[in-house]
Amino acid sequence: MRQNRRTFLTHAGTGLGIAAAASVRHPYSAAAQRGSVAGKGLPKNWRTMRKIDVHNHVWGAVHRPDASWAQVEDLIEAAAKLGINQILCSSPITGGAMASIEAVREVNDAVLAAMKRYPDTIMGYCFVQPGNGQAALDEIERCLAAGMIGVKLYNQFKYSDPAVFPIAERCIQHRILFLGHSAYLTDPKSLALQPKTSDSLDFCVLSRRYPELLLILGHINGGGDWEWAVKGLRDCPGVYLDISGSGLDDRTIETCVKELGHQRVLFGTDSTMEGSVGKVLSASITPEQRADIFWRNTQSLLARRKQ
Repeated sequence: MRQNRRTFLTHAGTGLGIAAAASVRHPYSAAAQRGSVAGKGLPKNWRTMRKIDVHNHVWGAVHRPDASWAQVEDLIEAAAKLGINQILCSSPITGGAMASIEAVREVNDAVLAAMKRYPDTIMGYCFVQPGNGQAALDEIERCLAAGMIGVKLYNQFKYSDPAVFPIAERCIQHRILFLGHSAYLTDPKSLALQPKTSDSLDFCVLSRRYPELLLILGHINGGGDWEWAVKGLRDCPGVYLDISGSGLDDRTIETCVKELGHQRVLFGTDSTMEGSVGKVLSASITPEQRADIFWRNTQSLLARRKQ
């Protein structure tokens, strides 16, 4: 992994140019052409455009004395190559099974260690499971006291489940981000493996109950029918989405902006760092919209935190 990432990062500019050329099959508007060469290719200053990655991860027990920091070092190197200034990271326990609160604390300790090592770049989400009850709420308080900026949930509970409500209420109390794993799954195998994965309608249920919640639907290109998922958020103005995921479908950004407005769209990578930067750069949107998606929208949400 380390060698492969460094290999493609060496050619990051070339790769992004190819991605842009492949994905843009429509003429740019005059506004979108500003900052690029004749409306084609990448803006000349793309590396220096400020970017906040709202969805990424720290993997491994890096808080242990004998642990390797290779994965986190790769993450920092990739961010520097791509002009990503800040990375909001979690370390979720994946899969549908519940884990002990001790295991939850362990993964959060890894993120806290990464925050301490790279304080100017890494910001942390506290991963919790609603099934841990009061212990989950206590873990949020521990993580926030140590400097984390939000909460990350995976797919152990649908977000329309009342078990999630105390987590949402605690996020509202501190005015912090709530980032949720999402997908609109349609095939029987995936549904059987992840029966409690939330789709956009589950996010809407939670948002309608708590309209003040800073709720982010994670990785719109992370799996399933993303166009259905975007349209499911039309009537839920309190839900934001991040554009991350390994899917690099043409016109993803344009569809999100058209259906929801660009101020609800957040830049994220979920580890698909080069591709996620490329699809924002290649989208037919104005420079102002691009800057909002890359960082201003997320910065606005972070600024609401209760200090």
